[in-house]
Amino acid sequence: MLKKTNRLIALIFACSSAFAVAQTPMPTPAPNPAQSIVPAPPQLAAKSYVLMDAASGNILVESNGNEALPPASLTKLMTAYLATLEIRRGQIKESDLVSISEKAWRTGGSRMFIEVGKEVSVDDLLHGIIIQSGNDASVAIAEHVAGSEDAFADMMNSTAERLGLSNSHFMNATGLPDPEHYSSAMDMAKLARAIIYEDQAHYEIYKQKEFFWNGIKQPNRNLLLWRDKTVDGLKTGHTEEAGYCLVASAVRDGMRLIAVVFGTNSEQARAAETQKLLTYGFRFFETQTFYQKGAELTQSQVWKGEQSIVKAGLAEDLTLTVGRGQLQKLKASMTLQSPLIAPIKQGQAIGQVEVKLDDQVLHSAPLIALEEVPEGGFFRRIWDGLRLFFFNLFN
Repeated sequence: MLKKTNRLIALIFACSSAFAVAQTPMPTPAPNPAQSIVPAPPQLAAKSYVLMDAASGNILVESNGNEALPPASLTKLMTAYLATLEIRRGQIKESDLVSISEKAWRTGGSRMFIEVGKEVSVDDLLHGIIIQSGNDASVAIAEHVAGSEDAFADMMNSTAERLGLSNSHFMNATGLPDPEHYSSAMDMAKLARAIIYEDQAHYEIYKQKEFFWNGIKQPNRNLLLWRDKTVDGLKTGHTEEAGYCLVASAVRDGMRLIAVVFGTNSEQARAAETQKLLTYGFRFFETQTFYQKGAELTQSQVWKGEQSIVKAGLAEDLTLTVGRGQLQKLKASMTLQSPLIAPIKQGQAIGQVEVKLDDQVLHSAPLIALEEVPEGGFFRRIWDGLRLFFFNLFN
């Protein structure tokens, strides 16, 4: 009898040990002897600036990036984003005809030259906002979406909060000066990233060099669209208080960067300073997506469940931006919770992925269950409970 009991214990322990979870190394690229050194970033003649890798969201260069400053017509990035968001939600249509109010028509500053009482499509107004930077078009779209510009500003602020724009507050749809109207280079980079990735169809408008309306052809004020064929957006801004501002994005060899400058002293300067950021970023950094969200990375043992295995992966892409030549030095590992007891919900955190460069942790993210594992039946729970007892006893 004693021999049979010992054999049973050995069998239970063997089954349990087969699923013991430890820190598991993930694939690491082979070493590359030719590794470049990343120099100090350029110093720009601007009040504030940020360079962001679009895919990873990593900030490569930053100076006063969170300082609240007047954004001038960069405001229209939020105006256009909110309008296209309402299109995607089905609240308005591109074909909607908007009756132009006297307020919209009278709004000063840069104009699309729409006429009071006329009807203009939402699509044309979007082009007028993005390409011509029309204040009149911005007020018209705000009134169409929300009924009034004040109500639209409330929607802008709610949207800013959802996007994590912690240093932004909007009082109007145009960017005309107001003491309570401000944003930051960091927030504008985040907003640009949302525009680029959430709505590729409307993002195509941002690279158009000119728009013809009401007998007038007006050029896009983003000079980089003419100077750099890799640039495909986004928006300029200028008031006396704000100086000359620019949000630009470019793609080279599959890598997209977003550059934001606030407060340069001329139209030429904002283009030149922004170009410095883009050149630096593309020259000295590289980005790689190691794992796609939802892809199975590993499996974990589940106790007391209808099934004994659960697939594990990531809720978001694991994308990193590092200095050129450093990708080969990255080391990744993952750790799974143990013991993992059913029920398990889909999306539940069951472990951790960690990526290091030498001894520095560059990125960590939860491993999640990619499927649901309901609680098992009575005999499954009893059997796994017994196995767990001996597993814990001998470990």
